[in-house]
Amino acid sequence: MRWASRVSENPSLEEAVRECCDHALRALEGASPDLAVAFVSSQHSADYEFLPELIRKNMGEVRLFGCSGGGVVGGGKEIENRAGFSLTVAHLPGVTVNGFHIEGDELPSLDAGPDAWSKLVGLEPGAEGAGEAPPFLLIADPYTFPASNFILGMDYAYPVSVKVGGLASGGQGSNALYLANQVYFSGAIGLAFQGDITVETVVAQGCRPIGSPMNITGCRNNILTGLDGDPPMEVLQRLYQSLDERDQGLMRYSLFLGVVMDEFEDNPQQGDFLIRNLIGTDSKTGSLAIGEMLREGQVVQFHLRDALTSREDLAAVLGRYTSEHTGALPQGALMFSCLGRGEHLYGQPDHDTNLFQEVLAPIPLGGFFCNGEIGQVGGTTFLHGYTSSFGLFRPRSS
Repeated sequence: MRWASRVSENPSLEEAVRECCDHALRALEGASPDLAVAFVSSQHSADYEFLPELIRKNMGEVRLFGCSGGGVVGGGKEIENRAGFSLTVAHLPGVTVNGFHIEGDELPSLDAGPDAWSKLVGLEPGAEGAGEAPPFLLIADPYTFPASNFILGMDYAYPVSVKVGGLASGGQGSNALYLANQVYFSGAIGLAFQGDITVETVVAQGCRPIGSPMNITGCRNNILTGLDGDPPMEVLQRLYQSLDERDQGLMRYSLFLGVVMDEFEDNPQQGDFLIRNLIGTDSKTGSLAIGEMLREGQVVQFHLRDALTSREDLAAVLGRYTSEHTGALPQGALMFSCLGRGEHLYGQPDHDTNLFQEVLAPIPLGGFFCNGEIGQVGGTTFLHGYTSSFGLFRPRSS
């Protein structure tokens, strides 16, 4: 398995594609490319439809996958608010890649069985039983496709499979999706991998915990009414008094609730929490409205977010990955990062890509800035915001 990644700021898409293809082919050192993952910024929107032809012209027949992006990532570099084209290619011996495109009106009911969902992707759910749960790359258009329902269905049909990706961006209401030789402007696309490949994920939600973990002792749907037997607003008041001045300031406008998704996790750490917004309060009852369905007995903890905490969170989850995967570094990676991160959050370019390569290794890294990020927390797939979700690729035989 070999990977290569490159980004170009050439204002001509034709020249940008040629530059990136030339670099990728040299980096593969004669190995044939099996997959080309491409992301193209909105500054090239007039030429969106020509990309498959340009890839074939410069690289020959290769499976193309990608979309438009509000910013693009390639070669470990982030390009925002200007013309950019990113290309990440892979030589994948012993790997079968199946692609699919789905429109929103093709989705089954959420009450449908796994077979109805597996027909969408052309891969039987039983394939997981052989110990080779197929990992998926997923990209959806946020304006024309119910991504959350799709993710729920995919987890139902393929509960063991890793799923990572994001929502296309940069199209001002008309995003481009690339699959093989086709360009779509609606729906969702995906790739399923089988064979000698493993895909692992790291999801950095940009928050750090404050206070202590607590149990939900009262809730109705997404309304939180009890934490360790006390009204949530009372818990927050005590927590506020215990914080330093800086964190008190963050708590006023950057407070979130982290929900532990693995009920068997006794000692939750960063990366174990699903971060969700606080969307309302009730001063009469002391309850909180949360952007997630809740159930009694779940373990939760309040979290804060800003540039510093986001950096600390990314460093923590990447460090945890490296400590758990010594001697098995990925050969290539894709990053799906929120449009609200990047220079907008950190005030400097290339923050997440630099930190990723500092903690792991300078491996080929591509990706784009998304309208929402797809990644797993506690073995369940979610649609996130303000997140960097990484897919890490290596041979299964390693």
